[in-house]
Amino acid sequence: MTDTPDTAPAQRDWRDTVFLPKTDFPMKAGLPAKEPGILARWQAMDLYEKTRAARAGREKFILHDGPPYANGDMHIGHALNHILKDTVCRTQSLLGKDAPYVPGWDCHGLPIEWKVEEKYRAKKLNKDEVPPAEFRAECRAYAQHWVDVQREQLKRLGINGDWDHPYLTMDFAAEATIVTELMKFAESGQLYRGAKPVMWSPVEKTALAEAEVEYEDVVSTQIDVAFEIVDAPNAPELVGAHAVIWTTTPWTIPVNQALSYGPEIEYVAIRVGHAFHEGPAVSPWFGKTIVVAKELVDPSFSRGKQTAAAQEIVWSGKGTQFKGATARHPMHELGGFFAKPRPFLPGDFVTTDAGTGLVHMAPDHGEDDFLLCKQYGIEPVFAVDGAGMYRDDWAWLGGQGSVINKKFVSAEGPICSDLRGVGALLAASDDFAHSYPHSWRSKAKVIFRATPQWFIPMDVPLSPLPFRGGAGGGAVPQAVSPAETPHPNPSPEGEGLSLRQTALRAIEVTTWYPPKGQNRITAMVAGRPDWVISRQRAWGVPITLFVDRKTGQYLVDPAVNARIVAAVREQGVDAWTEEAAQDLLGPDYDLADYERVTDILDVWFDSGCTHAFVLESGRWPDLQWPADLYLEGSDQHRGWFQSSLMEACGTRGRAPYDAVLTHGFTMDSKGMKMSKSLGNTINPLDLMKESGADILRLWALSVDFTEDHRIGKEILNGVSDQYRKLRNTFRYLLGALDGFEEAERLPVAEMPELERYVLHLLAELDAKLRAAVLVYDFNSYVRLLTEFAQEDLSAFYFDIRKDSLYCDAPTDPKRRAVRTVFDTLFHALVRYAAPVLCFTAEEVWQDRFPSENGSVHLLEWPEVPFLPQDRDLADKWRKVRELRDRVNEAIEPVRREKIVRSSNEVDISVYAPFSQDVRSINFAEICIVAKVTWDDGNEPAPYYQVTKTNFHKCGRCWRCLPEVVEDGDLCDRCAKVVA
Repeated sequence: MTDTPDTAPAQRDWRDTVFLPKTDFPMKAGLPAKEPGILARWQAMDLYEKTRAARAGREKFILHDGPPYANGDMHIGHALNHILKDTVCRTQSLLGKDAPYVPGWDCHGLPIEWKVEEKYRAKKLNKDEVPPAEFRAECRAYAQHWVDVQREQLKRLGINGDWDHPYLTMDFAAEATIVTELMKFAESGQLYRGAKPVMWSPVEKTALAEAEVEYEDVVSTQIDVAFEIVDAPNAPELVGAHAVIWTTTPWTIPVNQALSYGPEIEYVAIRVGHAFHEGPAVSPWFGKTIVVAKELVDPSFSRGKQTAAAQEIVWSGKGTQFKGATARHPMHELGGFFAKPRPFLPGDFVTTDAGTGLVHMAPDHGEDDFLLCKQYGIEPVFAVDGAGMYRDDWAWLGGQGSVINKKFVSAEGPICSDLRGVGALLAASDDFAHSYPHSWRSKAKVIFRATPQWFIPMDVPLSPLPFRGGAGGGAVPQAVSPAETPHPNPSPEGEGLSLRQTALRAIEVTTWYPPKGQNRITAMVAGRPDWVISRQRAWGVPITLFVDRKTGQYLVDPAVNARIVAAVREQGVDAWTEEAAQDLLGPDYDLADYERVTDILDVWFDSGCTHAFVLESGRWPDLQWPADLYLEGSDQHRGWFQSSLMEACGTRGRAPYDAVLTHGFTMDSKGMKMSKSLGNTINPLDLMKESGADILRLWALSVDFTEDHRIGKEILNGVSDQYRKLRNTFRYLLGALDGFEEAERLPVAEMPELERYVLHLLAELDAKLRAAVLVYDFNSYVRLLTEFAQEDLSAFYFDIRKDSLYCDAPTDPKRRAVRTVFDTLFHALVRYAAPVLCFTAEEVWQDRFPSENGSVHLLEWPEVPFLPQDRDLADKWRKVRELRDRVNEAIEPVRREKIVRSSNEVDISVYAPFSQDVRSINFAEICIVAKVTWDDGNEPAPYYQVTKTNFHKCGRCWRCLPEVVEDGDLCDRCAKVVA
């Protein structure tokens, strides 16, 4: 009896016969909760040491960590920087190299001292009343606290390093090495003490390095001041006229010592008449003959509110006619310093770009001023003290200041009032907008101030060094015979080069990423002044020199130096005291004959020496000198990159690095600089609590970090979506490989074309990723990896092969080929992803290969099968994929209009002249449709006709096939599998 619809049995549910992926790997990552557990496991198994053991004896790759400052919590810049460093080391380790990572911290210097002083100020205590050793102990404790805090924060990022043995510049051994490096400069004659204008912070009362200064837009007071000419041998008619200078630093007028002119500039003397004056009834200009550059008459008179009609030229001539002329200071009646005539000096720096064409010279407060005046025997007078006050005995404004106080230097302040009182102030206004240097710590203005400082000269030819090059590690300089003495410039062409020339040559042979970094640091080194290495503070490595009181020369004695280094190694910086001085000098010298230098070293000298006590000391035997790479922000072209370069070139004749990689700064989502006051900062600690470190890592490596880049909520949402797609790729592979065994593996040569094509794509990806690693192009690395996972796998290969994976028999060669390729993909992709998503890759690896002591991070770069003959597949399958994309586009409107529910229900007629080798492919399978028919037709362009198929759907694989009689019946393939 035939079944009727009312009595027909229910169709068989074949789902239990389908080989669906099986995995416990969660789709939801839960990174904030999961990552700390993975970190704890790494720590328990000592992953860093296991990595070292796994790579022992391999080619080394040394990234020397630039020391972050031990002051405050980790910020987004720290996070980006350390993620990049970790990725460099992990990718190099993946390539099979021994790539150790020793983190470090900069622990001396003003920022720490400033914070400790703030505690004293809050308690209304005077820091100067505290014993120096006690104060330094507080600085040391403060630095150690933040080292410990930052260390835990950076470890949370997944950074694999020697966290139990970091380097600290305040370690006694490090301080001893810094002293040793200083001695090398001293013994080779590369040190001198001189009074030169340096950038000085009146608030912090110390000299600052260029790297410690930032420039801010300010509005200053600009003034025009008249200096009466009292003698002019080459232009006697100028006697009685007034040379006018213009300045935006009124506080330097009390320290003026000369005037400068441009020899080839045209000058004029103009008599000012009262009748044409537009200002008040009595004008400081009235009755004067004013001398200015001809080109600058109008702007000069404009500042003084004088009309063009007031100009009556009574003299004109070249600047050379000022030779031998003198003027008197506006405050000459005070006598003494102010009564001395002010000479006119030729200056090639004088221009007609702005001002009056005449420049007042204060050698205490300007580089050009100092050099020009020194040439004519005029020395600084040190009228302004460290706090920015005029010294008490100064005849004009003694004991007053501070010179950076806006009220003090304003148009109504005491300087301008006094100049106005003697009729010398021709114009004054508080409206000059310009950029001005500030201390990046106190945010206060800095000044140029001449003080006795210690310098390393940039342009003195280097002489052979009286020690063995590259001793490092606190080793004492050793006297050697001339035949053994290494020259700081090892190659013959380096003979006699200066430090500047040696550094510029080193820059040329260094590889810079990105290349523009070379131009940046070259310009800085080419134009930089001598290196000021001294600071007038307490928390730092002392300049351990004794200076002969009679000759002014510092003592160079290897035995004395040996005692100093040994004492610092034992006691740290506290070894350099007046009480210990005689013992350090030893029996051959009398302390009464020597001055013990009390300045400390610029903290940039400290960090510039890190290559010596980290790479050469032997304390970290996995390291070696020089480093393969330095990696920091682009601001370090004037900071650590440069101080390390100078230190190494002065002591070893070359840079301490072979390559330098720089990154830009992180801006908010609108491209604005992050600021707490604007409320646009991103706290990496909060971000890891919310989303996990792998999201932060993926962001850091996805942006073009070589330029300034952005972060924000929308950007991070996009990164999270990118992460989910990568995670789902791994999840799918894990499920699809459930139960995979070696016996199932199929040789590549026996695989279908599609599998060989996918392996070819993997080989191409492999080559591109290797190339990206070699130039540290992690932006491309992540993009290539992501695109492969999403476009080549998820949207293409996985989509096509899920039918074979789910429905073919386990022994079917086609399914075996799919699973073999999946296994190859898994082993490659999990390794590729490990340097980027270090936590997730470990989770993925452990899910498939659980091991108490195993880790994905101990693996090496995958071996990807490659058949040369499969190169010919690439062009063919590129055309196949183009056709598949067009077919999908044609199907989409039909599916959107619900004519069909899926592409399985579609027949496609293709009107396009595709070659026979392309047509030979089973396009119904590739396009996941019921049927594909070909018709060359006469269409001018490819055309795709979509219709609903008449085939019935297999109840197991859901494909619409001609052999299926009724919906729900099995196709031939499925019938065999379930039989």
